[in-house]
Amino acid sequence: MAGMEESTTMKALVNVKLEFVDTTLEILQQAGKECREGAVLWLAQAQGSVTTVQQVFVPIQDATDDYFRIPREGITALLRQLRTARLQVAVQVHSHPCEAFHSPADDTWAIIRHAGALSLVVPYFGRRTTTDTFTQDTVVYELCFNNQWCHIPATEVSRHYQVHA
Repeated sequence: MAGMEESTTMKALVNVKLEFVDTTLEILQQAGKECREGAVLWLAQAQGSVTTVQQVFVPIQDATDDYFRIPREGITALLRQLRTARLQVAVQVHSHPCEAFHSPADDTWAIIRHAGALSLVVPYFGRRTTTDTFTQDTVVYELCFNNQWCHIPATEVSRHYQVHA
């Protein structure tokens, strides 16, 4: 319709429980203690315009202090888990040693590649982040239709994902 802005994606709102955020942070902080990035996938079920996270999944991963990637055996295990649990990858969450941004390595090794996919980057290996500050500390990116990771401003994050008890 004339005068209406067209959405760049067809993304459903992702709902995630506080306990899953807590688990995610524990995993990322443990990886940080080993001076390496960590990656976690939030597996979910979609119903209409809402996607509800059901599981935190830690894929087999190769990681150093400045990148992570999921090797072939990690992809195989992930696909097996998705098939068994009848879930989909809703969000990938990973840590950085310093500031949070989507690096060229993040772009290359992103596990989710569909328009509307979310990638959350937690700074400082999650050391400075708590469950209460997760949404403020984490930088959010969405894969746009042009296959570019687009930064979601902090004021728009709640339109993409929400944390609840």
